[in-house]
Amino acid sequence: MLLERSSVKAYFVTLAILVAGAVGFRVLVSQLNIFLLKEPVELRRPLDSVPTKLGRWERIGTDSVFSDTLIEELGTRRYLDRTYAIEGNPEKGVIHVHVAYYTGTIDAIPHIPERCWAVGGLELTRNSEGVKLDVDQSTWRKRDPQSDASPYMIAPVKDLVTADIEQVTMPVGDIVATTIEFQDPKRPEIRQVGGYFFVANGKATSSSYGVRSLAFSLADRYAYYCKIQLTKMGVVKNADDSLMEPFKKDAAELLSGLIPQVMRCLPDWPTWERKSLEKNAGEQPPIEGHAE
Repeated sequence: MLLERSSVKAYFVTLAILVAGAVGFRVLVSQLNIFLLKEPVELRRPLDSVPTKLGRWERIGTDSVFSDTLIEELGTRRYLDRTYAIEGNPEKGVIHVHVAYYTGTIDAIPHIPERCWAVGGLELTRNSEGVKLDVDQSTWRKRDPQSDASPYMIAPVKDLVTADIEQVTMPVGDIVATTIEFQDPKRPEIRQVGGYFFVANGKATSSSYGVRSLAFSLADRYAYYCKIQLTKMGVVKNADDSLMEPFKKDAAELLSGLIPQVMRCLPDWPTWERKSLEKNAGEQPPIEGHAE
């Protein structure tokens, strides 16, 4: 009987400690403005509103529409899957564009070529590496010219319907793409190069690890990330040749027009940062001894 009473007492003591710990943890998280679960941030425009003509690059064919199975594998219904060619002529150069948007999700990163292409039977010819793409930023300027502390740049984007000019916030940081090259084992002269990077909470990063640090910071109330992937396929003359340099040239040119249009669709992150600060300030408990 004494043993049973001791067991019951220990049970309730343990339960009380757990409850107190859970309450204390929630209070601590609230006081420190720590956000374990991120609130979703919606797109300003659908991704398929990106123009079908970007400089010399024009869409060929129609945008891909994925099946429910592929959408489930992709992890989002907000995507753009489109092929562009120089002046609409595939013989002059082709780039396949894939953009996917994620928000309100757990800490999960979408598929990347290193995994997908190998599963599809292609063979690696060049290991993945980060490559800075020479994206034209000649029209970019500081969002806040009076502040040296603000990292944000803006670029003018023209509305094709109204002809209005909108100043759109650009991603912070260099556009560095993770690139990788594969070949078809049955036809080794055919190469496929992919390059991808992410925009996460207004900043550019080349890797999924960068996404985790940018979009899943405990200090951020809101979170989103967007993968932008470009793919080029072509034929090389010799076994030691590579398609990497032509890819870098074409990708930089296409991205010069594509990035501002994608950013026009994505959330304006400085606005969301301001909303987060205002909301956090409004949720702060009153200081003892002072009226609210």
